[in-house]
Amino acid sequence: MTPRTLTCLVEEVEDLTPDVFRVQMEGRPEAVAHAPGQYLELRLDDETWVPFSIANAHCGDGMIELHIQHWPERENSARMRELVQVASRLTLRLPGGDCALDPDSTRPLLLIAAGTGFSQMKAISEAALAQNPGRQIDLWWAARERRQLYLERLPVEWAEAYPGFRFHPVTELAPEEPWAGEGVIGHRGRIDEALAEGLDDVSGQDVYLSGSPGMVYACVDVLASLGLSPSRTFSDVFAYAPRDPLVPVTGSLVKERRE
Repeated sequence: MTPRTLTCLVEEVEDLTPDVFRVQMEGRPEAVAHAPGQYLELRLDDETWVPFSIANAHCGDGMIELHIQHWPERENSARMRELVQVASRLTLRLPGGDCALDPDSTRPLLLIAAGTGFSQMKAISEAALAQNPGRQIDLWWAARERRQLYLERLPVEWAEAYPGFRFHPVTELAPEEPWAGEGVIGHRGRIDEALAEGLDDVSGQDVYLSGSPGMVYACVDVLASLGLSPSRTFSDVFAYAPRDPLVPVTGSLVKERRE
């Protein structure tokens, strides 16, 4: 799709945690069309456009959802927070990015996110479940502590409603209460370590990753030893922070650590 610039009406701004807020906007349905997993850029001023993953699958209603991490110490973040609170309309440029759900693939999905990277995986999950409610989907969502999984109830509901969906929350700190629910499998530690301990073979899966370059490549290095297919591995990180090779030929260091 060719990127378009448009103005959208701000419908709601909602605090999900003290650090993350959700913005709901509405525009012309044909103008906000996007593939699940793509991102938009929000205009902060005439020279500054800030990218955010679109957190909902396009369903023809003109709605756009964003999950925004607020960093008070960062000037652009503070300005963005102030802008969305006072503005009735926002200027967007969309869609962007090649990390989008493949509409022709029926392979199981392995979705891996950290922090607000969940927003991209939310859009992909919504679209995949709408297309095939029985599709096998494993969503791994990492945060330092449980309260940072700001929409935990949503993947828990998916796990309860769809037999092929499993939710893997990963926290570095132990939660005060144990994880519960059908298809909910909790893990503790860093996300790359949790993947190494919890997975055996990913050769048949389409893999999508969303997070910082360090997090994404740490996970890729682990998955490379588990049969990861480079042609079926997707992340926006590959475009803005590429490395060569993107996927290691072998995962010998990971294998050694696990043996």
